[in-house]
Amino acid sequence: MREPVFSGACTAIVTPFEESGAVNYDAFGTLIEEQIEAGIDAICVCGTTGESATMSIREHIAVVEYCVKKVAHRVKVVAGAGSNDTSAAVYLSQHAQDSGADALLLVTPYYNKATQLGLVKHYEYIADRVELPIILYNVPSRTGVSFTAETYKTLAQNPKINGVKEASGNFSLLAHTRFLCGDDFYIWSGNDDQVVPMMSLGAKGVISVAANIVPQVMVKMSHLCLDNDFAAASELQINWMDFIDALFVEVNPIPIKTALDLIGKAAGPLRLPLCDMTPEHLEVLRSSMVRMGLLK
Repeated sequence: MREPVFSGACTAIVTPFEESGAVNYDAFGTLIEEQIEAGIDAICVCGTTGESATMSIREHIAVVEYCVKKVAHRVKVVAGAGSNDTSAAVYLSQHAQDSGADALLLVTPYYNKATQLGLVKHYEYIADRVELPIILYNVPSRTGVSFTAETYKTLAQNPKINGVKEASGNFSLLAHTRFLCGDDFYIWSGNDDQVVPMMSLGAKGVISVAANIVPQVMVKMSHLCLDNDFAAASELQINWMDFIDALFVEVNPIPIKTALDLIGKAAGPLRLPLCDMTPEHLEVLRSSMVRMGLLK
């Protein structure tokens, strides 16, 4: 039986940028160190939250390499390497493997809207060309396509496909997947507002946006679930719902980078087409952070 890439909380870490637009590696290194000191179980680099969609190939490879080197095996590093071009996904995946990453996160091909057979062929093609474990990423609100439970069952037969970051919000899909795939295909929540209910159905943890700000909270929440203390985990989930909701009042990663800047972390500017929050949404975020004691 294969082991999960990680159990608990993984931070979908932001990529700090300079005002010039270049990656701010000093700030990035500081964020990584703070995550490790907070007890995070893994770090996911160059995902949606890391603005990988607006990185050049060269930048993407460099950011993964820097993260792996900075982490230095203290926690697991999951490298985002997905693309709607299968050959590009292979290229990024092989470079992530060469950098020393522990696993790959591969989003469903966006825009193309592949069929279920196309999804199987896409992931099997990549898996045949790398040695790292693969975490699938299902986020149909962004990509326009979702896995079915039957497709998960097919892909679970591949020993390199470790499981899925499930961000569809579809609990029927989750339950059906667990029924078809059992304990040899792992699931992680891709939604901070659904950690406890997803873990109650067998998810192994969360790949979290909120952990950029409150890593200790997400670690505690997920580990309470792993310890079967769902009452305490539920209380924590409910207590932090206001802040989690505020982090998604505009599309991720706009609010989380804004929140980091508000508490003095150098997250830096967003890259177009992402832009600054509206004044109304900024006040929603700021007010929530004040209520939770994150900001005076």
